[in-house]
Amino acid sequence: MEPILLVKNLSKAYDGFRLEDVCLEIPKGSIVGLIGENGAGKSTTLNAILDLIKRDSGTVTFWGEELSANPHRLKEDIGVVFDDINFYETLTPAQIGKICAKAYRQWDPGQYAELAEGFRLPLHKEIKTFSKGMKRKLCIAAALSHHPRLLILDEPTSGLDPVMREDILEVFLDFVQDDEHSILMSSHISTDLEKIADYITFIHQGKVLFSKNKDQLIYGYGIIRCTSAQFEAIAKDEMLAWRKCDYQWEVLVADKEASRRKYRDMVVDNATIDDILLLYVKGEHSN
Repeated sequence: MEPILLVKNLSKAYDGFRLEDVCLEIPKGSIVGLIGENGAGKSTTLNAILDLIKRDSGTVTFWGEELSANPHRLKEDIGVVFDDINFYETLTPAQIGKICAKAYRQWDPGQYAELAEGFRLPLHKEIKTFSKGMKRKLCIAAALSHHPRLLILDEPTSGLDPVMREDILEVFLDFVQDDEHSILMSSHISTDLEKIADYITFIHQGKVLFSKNKDQLIYGYGIIRCTSAQFEAIAKDEMLAWRKCDYQWEVLVADKEASRRKYRDMVVDNATIDDILLLYVKGEHSN
């Protein structure tokens, strides 16, 4: 099945930073989480995918087409939410609805009004009076209301309280239920991705270290905690990442149950997405 979004060997160089040969794909009906530490290249990747910055090399196709081949039609099918609001803050949500109605042929004023009400957004107050969380909800409402088939989201739940984050995540899950819609979501809130993502792509220092099924990561991966002597006994080809802490070693392995059977005298804990990211960033790794 052809993916909704396919990125091959995407590269972009700046002074002191290089995004290098990034590859990822977004299957139909899936949510892909893009994770990495600050400055890893997540936002640069999203901007290059959307042609907001000129990439040095690589290809990006939406439904098999380059964005530049038919930008007006393809942009109708792509909803975007950035980390920062992109509307003039002297506007009101009602005015933004009128502007979007002229910009998108598929604009749905009824859905926009329904989302604004559900998000408790006052339609006639200027955006500059909104909290960061309210601004984020406004951007999400606008992105969803022109019926896109793909959402590209940069930190969409940042600044929201836990209750509203849960509501937004449910909206995203509903969006992909028909298997024709997909989401690429950059986020530093790993618990959100653990709830809704199907795949996790980890980018570090401008390179993709892995792109895995989320369930494989959180149910299959584990962390061995052991002494220095025990560390030497672990097979090197089983070690994905490792680091020395104050009193013990931490070793990331891909099959925690196999490690529990093999290394019965060592502690093998479950691994969260945060644990995996931390070990790759702070420790050494085999990639």
